[in-house]
Amino acid sequence: MTTAGRIALGMSGGVDSAVSAALLLRAGFQVVGVTCRFHDDAASDAAVADAAAVCARLGIEHVEHACTGLFERCVVEPFARAYAEGLTPSPCVGCNARCKMPALAEAADAHGCERIATGHYARIAQLSASERFVVKTALDARKDQSYMLALLAQDQLARLVLPLGAMTKAEVRVIAADLGLPVAEKPESQDNCFVEGDYRDFLRERGVAGEPGEVVDRAGRVLGRHSGLPSYTVGQRKGIGIAAAEPYYVVGKDVARNRLVVGFADEARVAAAVACPMNWQAFDALAEQREAMVKLRYRSRAVPCIIEPEDGQRVRIALHEPQPTTAPGQYAVLYEGDTVLGGGMIEEVASV
Repeated sequence: MTTAGRIALGMSGGVDSAVSAALLLRAGFQVVGVTCRFHDDAASDAAVADAAAVCARLGIEHVEHACTGLFERCVVEPFARAYAEGLTPSPCVGCNARCKMPALAEAADAHGCERIATGHYARIAQLSASERFVVKTALDARKDQSYMLALLAQDQLARLVLPLGAMTKAEVRVIAADLGLPVAEKPESQDNCFVEGDYRDFLRERGVAGEPGEVVDRAGRVLGRHSGLPSYTVGQRKGIGIAAAEPYYVVGKDVARNRLVVGFADEARVAAAVACPMNWQAFDALAEQREAMVKLRYRSRAVPCIIEPEDGQRVRIALHEPQPTTAPGQYAVLYEGDTVLGGGMIEEVASV
């Protein structure tokens, strides 16, 4: 990390951002802790209080930045709309690029901070040849969050500092305890911060329930009935309600005919995917076919593939070996070694 005067650190009230604040102080930054309030609820009140307590312990400024409207427009509404359209969204990836980083940058500008920082486990680098900024994987593969930052644009990456990219969670906990930070033992936060309990209840509250329809196999043979397409996820095995000698998996959604498509385990694999629009970090655009690695879901491992440009910002991803299926609405993040090439939303998948 290079000192650059004042820096706005996104502080969620958790241990990762708390230790990030301490590390930035050690590096010579004048840190402003920014808690972006995305919800008006008791959990948000607690997060603001925890972040304020950490800032008080470290002797740094703390500010609260109201972002509920932005979060609703950029994250919550697209989440519900995606399910209504038959997709399976991954809201955190889009949130980082379209909500959290813009909100943090806005707060940084308002408080005279040139740089911004978060507690993500990843690294930022600048390529020597092109001078483009890229995300690199964390040194601790178990905590790596580079996938979550694949949609960040060049102007966002140019300002961003990630203090935890070379650390493990255990090391972060030790530092927090040594400094007597009040969140040293605070548990991990949930992935989907705006849905408590079953996401299907949340969708129903938003008027997204879907109509009952047919469950069919890939040949179109009717096997039963479903309760509404938004209640199912591609790759799902339990809760389909179709008795068979071996379990069925959800392998697709036929939104036009309101059909849930299922198949056995050997059919629940994907050979290729199309992603669009792509956000490229390592280069302006994909000019020609090339080898890469791809993660088709956040928790999946990166696997070899060939990527080929199609029209506009669309890319076809051909996997070297079939993988457990993913769903349209998830994100494909492409890597070369430890470097993120880019990422985009999966539009369609080609099953085995």
